[in-house]
Amino acid sequence: MKFAVIVFPGSNCDVDMYHAIKDELGEEVEYVWHDETDLSGFDGILLPGGFSYGDYLRSGAIAGFSNVMKEVVKAAEAGKPVLGVCNGFQILLEVGLLPGAMKRNENLKFMCRPVNLKVANNETAFTSTYKQDEIISVPIAHGEGNYYCDEETLQTLKANNQIVFTYETNPNGSLVDIAGITNERGNVLGMMPHPERAVDELLGSADGLKLFQSIVKNWRESHVTTA
Repeated sequence: MKFAVIVFPGSNCDVDMYHAIKDELGEEVEYVWHDETDLSGFDGILLPGGFSYGDYLRSGAIAGFSNVMKEVVKAAEAGKPVLGVCNGFQILLEVGLLPGAMKRNENLKFMCRPVNLKVANNETAFTSTYKQDEIISVPIAHGEGNYYCDEETLQTLKANNQIVFTYETNPNGSLVDIAGITNERGNVLGMMPHPERAVDELLGSADGLKLFQSIVKNWRESHVTTA
């Protein structure tokens, strides 16, 4: 499986994401600059965290207009797995691949520390190697991770089981403890915590590695050719 790590001016977690895929997962991966106009050669798309375009206007707003995001939308529409982490999640919200919006953390401070997440749905392409309701340790590093949506959207998320990760102890005020959601189709995941920073026990936790293993497992199962 071949992954693209999208790099925007201001990305700062792209190297972490690349390391997670190449060195820990053992799959192919390439950095892709934000002005790229063709992602057809990739099987999975990864939008890392950081401060794309300096977070001017609001987090992810300018990145949403990058050439590459038109291709990310096409990839998502084609059913390819798309993962947005932290700023990547914010960008997915900006382009409408996921519903809702991000507000400043409730305490108005940037937070960077490990948190416990609950796997609220283990029947997705991103979570199938986890157990249902498994508690995992993954770090956060954000100032605008307070997820919000209107009541109608929230009910839709619940009805379609699109809430994939929730905080065991909510650090930022996020609505109903939401830490990560998918689109209705289930092939686009946005999450504020950083699984790519939890892929080896040397980092304090390897709990995030299962997320990437789930992506590969699902992709291989859907691309099996039988005689």
